[in-house]
Amino acid sequence: MEEYFDIRDSAGNPTGEVKARSLVHRDGDIHGTSHVWLVRKNKKSGYDVLLQKRSDDKDSFPGCYDISSAGHLPAGADYRESAVRELEEELGIAVSPEDLRFLGMHEGDVKEEFYGKPFHNHEISAIFILEKNIEPEGMCLQKEEVSGVLWMDFAECLDGIRKNALCHCIFEDEFETLGEYLGILSKTETT
Repeated sequence: MEEYFDIRDSAGNPTGEVKARSLVHRDGDIHGTSHVWLVRKNKKSGYDVLLQKRSDDKDSFPGCYDISSAGHLPAGADYRESAVRELEEELGIAVSPEDLRFLGMHEGDVKEEFYGKPFHNHEISAIFILEKNIEPEGMCLQKEEVSGVLWMDFAECLDGIRKNALCHCIFEDEFETLGEYLGILSKTETT
């Protein structure tokens, strides 16, 4: 059964139009997503980030490393409730909405082709942070979505993103914003 999304304006507000997921990604309509970055302190750059490896069966970016937990907002849902739901569904991590620190909004727009079909993902994302030191064996991964998870030092991950040495589908500017928020990067390092 196909999912339906609210079409959103450039500020992330619903326009009143609802559309099927396949049509949204075909047409490049703006839609909402929630991104949750799990972080834990370390002795290298200051923080590790948890990356999820997307299932090889995903309709986009199969087998690539991605945000700790991310998902589209079904029609009628809000950003924070979707973030909480996705964390539990994808990683088996139950949190309350207040556990998530809001970082800001991010607009991402990418055009690719998967399985011979054009894919245009134009999303407005609410970015959240959850500081939690949980080992992968303590997570319950949703096998249809996630094939594995990996804690990686923030600086090593950023280097892999910038040099394209890491097979990923992470927006570099969003990751840099995370680094600024965590105090790892200054504004001058991201420009």
